[in-house]
Amino acid sequence: MTAEEAETAARMFKALGDPVRLRLFSSVASHEGGEACVCDISDVGVSQPTVSHHLKKLREAGLLTSERRGTWVYYRVQPSVLAAMGRLLAPAFAPAPSQDQSPAPTPAT
Repeated sequence: MTAEEAETAARMFKALGDPVRLRLFSSVASHEGGEACVCDISDVGVSQPTVSHHLKKLREAGLLTSERRGTWVYYRVQPSVLAAMGRLLAPAFAPAPSQDQSPAPTPAT
């Protein structure tokens, strides 16, 4: 991982380190059609201004994009984010190599 990739990943994971932001990101990512109106995801136990603040932080971290339609704002996960996170996390979840390197016993004849 390059220094630039590490900085980008750290910024993304730092933004997701807050439980409210993680819930908002999850709501958008799992919403039908891949996008969510702020009116559909703001029930996370904090005030509307706080929701707006957290959504702004997620946008600044490059995790979400937004589009205003009339009086509502619609959020979508940045297209490359989930794939990038998957690539970063995949090695962490890969099976560990076997500690026992001895050959398997051969059956007696």
